[in-house]
Amino acid sequence: MTVLDSFRLDGKVAVVTGGNRGLGHTFARALSEAGARVVIAARDQARSERVAGELGAIAVATDVTDSASVSAMLESVTAELGPVDVLVNNAGVCFHGPALEVPDREWRAVWDVNVDGLWRCSRTVGAQMVERGAGVIVNIGSLSGIVVNRPQMQPAYNASKAAVHQLTRSLAAEWAPFGVRVNALAPGYVKTEMAPVDRPEFRRHWIEDAPMQRYALPEELGPSLVYLASDASSFMTGSVLVIDGGYTLW
Repeated sequence: MTVLDSFRLDGKVAVVTGGNRGLGHTFARALSEAGARVVIAARDQARSERVAGELGAIAVATDVTDSASVSAMLESVTAELGPVDVLVNNAGVCFHGPALEVPDREWRAVWDVNVDGLWRCSRTVGAQMVERGAGVIVNIGSLSGIVVNRPQMQPAYNASKAAVHQLTRSLAAEWAPFGVRVNALAPGYVKTEMAPVDRPEFRRHWIEDAPMQRYALPEELGPSLVYLASDASSFMTGSVLVIDGGYTLW
């Protein structure tokens, strides 16, 4: 196997939660280009089907806040494509607001998706991987799990992504003996519909404070995702790969 061959995912079955928009869409495309048979697992089925059609993937309606929905997704995927080789836990939500003004419903909504949803998907798909003795899980963490963002306050999101990083390590340690690797990708500021990187009040802190003094484009994250999902990272587990333009250096 050559170096570049180790990045190939030919014939692998890869599920991307929240894979019908933003970084999830980019991750699904990258996996498809690496040869994987990709599944878009998200709530908006109509949007998922459009993306799946574009990528030659399949769409399975999935609500990560519902255990029955996650189990049904795995059953459907396994019946149509076979066991899942790669799970990308990408689904996530964020709200801005200072701690004393965060309503309980927003706090709960963030954790229901970002942490509990990731937990449900990891346990459900992870059980299949552990039984088979093989599999890769990539959790999408964040710069926000390492630093406190500014100027916007987002305590629920920050706490949830720190939890994602630590849960990644916990699952990696527990499942390594069973041939299952678990890592996280922690992006910095990326230009997507959810991140207003060009607004002056955000650009001052998000972009100008970073050593590289620029944001990332979504497609710049695709290769890192493929690295974590493929045999190129075969001796790597429990790691958080930070791709942030140097933001966390100071």
